Amino acid sequence: MRKNTRTAIAVTGLATVIAAALTGCGTAGGSGGGDAGPATKLGKTEGQVSILAWPGYVEDGSNDPKVDWVSAFEKSSGCKVEAKTFGTSDEALNLMKTGDYDVVSASGDASLRLIASGDVVEVNTDLLKNYDGIFDFLKDRDWNTVDGKHYGVPHGYGANLLMYDTKTFPTAPDSWDVVFDKASDNAGKVTAYDSPIYIADAAMYLMATKPELKIENPYALDQKQFDAAVSLLKEQRPNISEYWGDYLKEVQSFQSGDSVVGTTWQVIQNTLAGEGATTDVTLPKEGATGWSDTWMISSKSKNPNCAYAWLDYISSPEANAQATAYFGEAPSSQKACDYRDDCESYHAGDADYASKIWYWTTPIAKCLDGRTDVKCIDYAGWTTAGKQV
Repeated sequence: MRKNTRTAIAVTGLATVIAAALTGCGTAGGSGGGDAGPATKLGKTEGQVSILAWPGYVEDGSNDPKVDWVSAFEKSSGCKVEAKTFGTSDEALNLMKTGDYDVVSASGDASLRLIASGDVVEVNTDLLKNYDGIFDFLKDRDWNTVDGKHYGVPHGYGANLLMYDTKTFPTAPDSWDVVFDKASDNAGKVTAYDSPIYIADAAMYLMATKPELKIENPYALDQKQFDAAVSLLKEQRPNISEYWGDYLKEVQSFQSGDSVVGTTWQVIQNTLAGEGATTDVTLPKEGATGWSDTWMISSKSKNPNCAYAWLDYISSPEANAQATAYFGEAPSSQKACDYRDDCESYHAGDADYASKIWYWTTPIAKCLDGRTDVKCIDYAGWTTAGKQV
């Protein structure tokens, strides 16, 4: 199992101990330092901003002349964008430590680590005019808020769904048992996501099928619970056709018949359906894991005013619609759906659907489910186990 990577999406065009404040005086007018809290007001933009992001999140037309939401930002803000993409969350964490970037798009398996390391700062959402419009179910969550303090702005989100070949499964499966307890029924044709965070998928399944383990949160696992989840993945391993990180590989695998069931994203199903494949997706009765990315500001930002300007701009309905549609995920606001015609397929704004998703959250030793009598396995432990699987 490799680290979380979503590099291929941009190629095809489809698809968080609390840190120093921006400035000692509490305004966004300098490069940071001190612990006075978040910015209280904004100053003049600095003329440039350096953004570290997942591929496909910061498009200026250079990859595709028709795909450009950066130019409008540069014109309206006066902030010239310099963007760098990363392929894994671990890569993003290492790059943020250099202090060379003002803003980062962080998935839930990275955000708490960024907060704990002091590499990002608390954000004053009152300074962002588009924040109020963001779906409530994306705000104040474990991966973007600590002790009531907001560390960023939600971007796009999505579920890790169950994909199946309709010829192999004439009746849609309603449980993840087809990739776990019943995986041997399709031995060698089961696919799984290639990342340590996939351990949460096993833990989520055990929440429903092994209540004696008393798992309350698939990202908060004590040693016994963690060992059970890892054991389940080891039992699954002989039945796996491929662990995928590059979504194009999964597309090809289902097209060829090498895979007939496994974890996927809605954008992958949309791609396959558009090519006439006999596949479909479902959100099983146990729920699903998923992602909700967060735009965060570096504690070493040299351009905090432009950083705030970017967070506000990329949260605006039109820009957010463009970026999330291009990447292949649900937008962060209902108004963004005015600029998209596919929100229904992504269940955008459906709070009930969203409540069934366990969004990626960095596992830490302090159990995220509130337990204090045990320690939970942190992400380093997840990474080691993922390599063993």
